[in-house]
Amino acid sequence: MQPIDLPTTLLRTLITIVDLGGYTRAAEALGRTQPAVSLQIKRLEALLGKKLIEPAGRDIRLTEAGEVLVRFARQMLQLNDEAVASFVKPSATGMLRVGLPTDYAVAFLQEAIADFGRQHADVTLEVHCDLSHQLTTLLQRDALDIVVGLLTTERSLHLVKSWEDRPIWAAATSYAVDPKAPLSLVAHPEGCEYRNRMLRTLAGDQRSWRIALTSPDISGLQQAVAAGLGITALTEKTLTSDMRVLDKQDGLPPLEMIQIGLFYKHVRLTDAGLLLSNLLIERLDQAAMIRSGKGDPST
Repeated sequence: MQPIDLPTTLLRTLITIVDLGGYTRAAEALGRTQPAVSLQIKRLEALLGKKLIEPAGRDIRLTEAGEVLVRFARQMLQLNDEAVASFVKPSATGMLRVGLPTDYAVAFLQEAIADFGRQHADVTLEVHCDLSHQLTTLLQRDALDIVVGLLTTERSLHLVKSWEDRPIWAAATSYAVDPKAPLSLVAHPEGCEYRNRMLRTLAGDQRSWRIALTSPDISGLQQAVAAGLGITALTEKTLTSDMRVLDKQDGLPPLEMIQIGLFYKHVRLTDAGLLLSNLLIERLDQAAMIRSGKGDPST
């Protein structure tokens, strides 16, 4: 089979149409006419022999093939932009609004952003912390520029790259699990993926439970667990020295894997956003390699 090269120009047009919700807005953003944008999509469809976009009233709808291609296109454009940035240094200035999840390792991500701020003093950083589903909604509304958040199949729009992690059961070091009593859980509010995984896992294990405390931020959960109010699901990076990991010996089954995603709209990303997204990808790649036992690639 003859190799088919997918021009990044055509892929960028496809992503712009998806991100902005139509041909007209995409044409304005790309500085082209609407017929020119339509022609680029037809060229892309001809290359692949698949219909990618279908009209849906005043809106557009991706076909199944279009949805698949969009996932690859976002990754390809990210690699393209990263490669170009390594030769042509972007000018990092202006305002950058970043969303970080309170239901993941927010301190670890804040460290990366603080490092970026020290390296790029001309960038004004505005960091918003919230549950992942709230952050991706704000990104969709153009209220944020870059988001790191937990991923579900319902929240894959604007996903550029993802990583896997396994949550752990955490309790105070002196906490003893009573196998005859309902488990006391410390959790984020409804909508949190950690909370969902705890409840699904316990339902599958036919284990009774009760919510002892609800907190919207990770520090509230950490303090409650350390005080012995209950157990929760965390990642290793959010486990503190006054906690221990619970496992099968404590009568608790393993939790489902989670996916952490980096989200942004390519057409809205500034040079500063490109540099920060590359740094976040680097740090999350390193963390994933350490968890897999491959060590820190920076050493």
